Amino acid sequence: MADKRAIISPKETANTPAIISTSTAIPNNKERGYWQIQNLGTNPLFILLGTGASTSVFHAVLKGGTGNDDGLGGSWGQNSGLIFTGPITVAGTSPRYTITEL
Repeated sequence: MADKRAIISPKETANTPAIISTSTAIPNNKERGYWQIQNLGTNPLFILLGTGASTSVFHAVLKGGTGNDDGLGGSWGQNSGLIFTGPITVAGTSPRYTITEL
């Protein structure tokens, strides 16, 4: 059984999963307790904690898979400690990704 003392703010609901291609992956959410982005495409996906992601302004780059939705694309997120609650944007050639937000 997990040590519940380590859980800062338990969440009971998650976002509805979808394959996304827009530049704003996750809007502001002051209640966010966890987030993760996985690249579902074959091209690199550039992630910025904030607005205005580009291929030259980013915090992380996620590798693409060998084919769409093959599970080999990179992922990145925050699940403990200080969690970024502002907008998260992406850039790249034909972005294709999914997010999890709690």
